[in-house]
Amino acid sequence: MIDLESTVLGIEFGSTRIKAVLIGPDHKPLASGSHAWENRLEDGVWVYSLEDVHGGLRSCYRSLAEDVRARYGQPLRRVAAIGISGMMHGYLVFDGKGRQLAPFRTWRNTITGPAAAALTELFHFNIPQRWSVAHLYQAILNGEEHVGRIASLTTLSGYIHRRLTGQDVVGVGEASGMFPYDRRAGDFDGTRLAQFDALTADRGYPWKLRDIFPQVLPAGESAGTLTAEGAAFLDETGTLEPGIPLCPPEGDAGTGMAATGCVLPRTGSVSAGTSAFSLLVLEKELTGCYPEIDVVATPAGRPVAMAHANTCTSDADAWIRLLAEAVAAAGGHAGLDELFPLFYRKAMEGAPDCGGMLSYNFFSGEPVARAETGRPLFLRLPDSPLTLANFMRAQLYGAVATLRLGMDLLEEKEHVQIDRLLGHGGFFKTPGVGAQILADALAKPVSTMETAGEGGPWGMALLAAYMVRRRPGESLEDYLTDRVFAGASRTVCQPDPAGAAGYAKYIERYRACLEAERAAAALQ
Repeated sequence: MIDLESTVLGIEFGSTRIKAVLIGPDHKPLASGSHAWENRLEDGVWVYSLEDVHGGLRSCYRSLAEDVRARYGQPLRRVAAIGISGMMHGYLVFDGKGRQLAPFRTWRNTITGPAAAALTELFHFNIPQRWSVAHLYQAILNGEEHVGRIASLTTLSGYIHRRLTGQDVVGVGEASGMFPYDRRAGDFDGTRLAQFDALTADRGYPWKLRDIFPQVLPAGESAGTLTAEGAAFLDETGTLEPGIPLCPPEGDAGTGMAATGCVLPRTGSVSAGTSAFSLLVLEKELTGCYPEIDVVATPAGRPVAMAHANTCTSDADAWIRLLAEAVAAAGGHAGLDELFPLFYRKAMEGAPDCGGMLSYNFFSGEPVARAETGRPLFLRLPDSPLTLANFMRAQLYGAVATLRLGMDLLEEKEHVQIDRLLGHGGFFKTPGVGAQILADALAKPVSTMETAGEGGPWGMALLAAYMVRRRPGESLEDYLTDRVFAGASRTVCQPDPAGAAGYAKYIERYRACLEAERAAAALQ
């Protein structure tokens, strides 16, 4: 038996899985639940339907409640706090009656190039294609009829939070992926809001941009409570009680920072799974504007440089599933849970430079690599030893190559310094593989913790715990440093000299052949 009213629940909508994690007073996971899902390409746009969102959330929560009952023999009636997280950015718009006006356009889309370029020039601040304002302005440029009827624009986490509490709010980290954030004002940048309104004034829309954006709340603030309608929406059995406080909803970048404790300047985290991004907390704001680098914020509002890769493990995953088919066709009975770590470990037997093999894992466009459209591509030299080890090493090298390009830019152009780099997410789940690959790729030590595979939902639970457990005047930085990670066990992978030299050769070839990847975009 456990005291469920001392537990905290974090739920995150990831790219391929919705996951819930319940943590105890010591911040350690007690139970979990999940639901697998996939986005769909409809009319050239990557989308999730709201039906999938709703059903996936309930399925995930039901899985968690069943885990709690199986482990502890208790119904999940009440917890101390809940936090909702989701894939950053994207475009969810509704009219005044709450009706969805356009399909949910996700972070994966690279269809907003003209809008992102125009806003970047106007603001003198990089607006990535994923950001909500880029999707909005592209809809304006496209002349889409629904724009004039917009009453609210939010993100996936903001939408679910509103369904649970009735409050139209987002956390600071999530807000900074919708529109430039002003740390001094604690809100969206007022000057740039005015610039956007002036840019669109001749369109005659009945709204101003700030009117349709959600309220912005920093970590630790109360963001409403679970309503009776929200409880019934989340838990169809009627067991969960209303009245539970919720913290500000966050994006997966914010939860990644929380899950690694990297919220102080000169610390950085790498979240690597279906997609990947590095988050480097800055000592000062960047001096330049770079289309390859997002400038976002920690959940407490500190500036962060973000190098984002739309795809990380998806291509390696696809190849492993192909190899699993070969195993099954030969009469083998190994499941994917066995084969994934086996093939990951096999990669460590490959040549440090992969024997001349290259993998471009681009399922969609990659702005950091200046690739507008995704075309997964595998290349090798004619004399490359085509071994399983070399092949798998090339796949894992390619999974983090786009991050390496972004990190190189920050070091060369802005001289960004990092004292500590931590990794989390599925890429790091097999001990001694993902962290070593990344350490060699970046030529920096990479740490992981026991919670490396928990990722975002655990980080979201930590943010919810901070809201209800913080002491007067206690900052998020102090809470995570002193009360969550003070005694955490870390495994540090130092760059291997041969591996780092091999990756340097790999990335040199990778850069040289990027034109082939860009040219492949013509393939229909």
